[in-house]
Amino acid sequence: MQTSVTRPLLEARDISWRFGGLLAVSDLSFEIRSGTRHGAGGQRDAERGGDGFGIGGYARAARMSLVPEGRRLFGSMTVHENLALGAYCRNDARAISVDLERCLGYFPDLVSKLGAPAGTLSGGQQQMVAVARALMAAPRVLLLDEPTIGLAPAVVEKIARVIHVIRDTGVDVLLVEQNAEVTLRIADYAYVLEGGAVVQHGDARALADERVQRAYLGM
Repeated sequence: MQTSVTRPLLEARDISWRFGGLLAVSDLSFEIRSGTRHGAGGQRDAERGGDGFGIGGYARAARMSLVPEGRRLFGSMTVHENLALGAYCRNDARAISVDLERCLGYFPDLVSKLGAPAGTLSGGQQQMVAVARALMAAPRVLLLDEPTIGLAPAVVEKIARVIHVIRDTGVDVLLVEQNAEVTLRIADYAYVLEGGAVVQHGDARALADERVQRAYLGM
């Protein structure tokens, strides 16, 4: 009896990237398979390499959505306008309305801020807008680049809980995060980078082993 082999949703091979003359990522390879949250230690535009369904193009953009480091909101536009921009490539008005209500359910703090300029919000609230905006694209894969950086512990926990819920709705997650404790707690599968190269990868619970934390994660 033959068994079928499921292709990864996203597969990257031999990615390298330089920052200021330094090799920040060296021959990085990883993959995302459906039903798992992935944690990793670095993300930048590729100097060379590829991925499973190609990054770029209108149709592909609807399949992946990025929460960039630093949030990069349109500060003079309202929170509602920022969220609406997340759905720019969709035309299913009823589904968009449902997704907006869902996102506000994830982040109820934003309900009273919908008419406020996004730039007037606190850092934690702006991060909530950035995550919600990415989800408004109805992505198949959600990419998060350092989503907890500079946030208060209470906001970090809120973001972590939402990531759990997002995965349960059928959206797969790639999390790039320096906060190893948070990453290993919420990820199913993790890649540990040291000097820009993968030094460990596997089940996140196994990588939470004390020896691994001490050797590679400085914990």
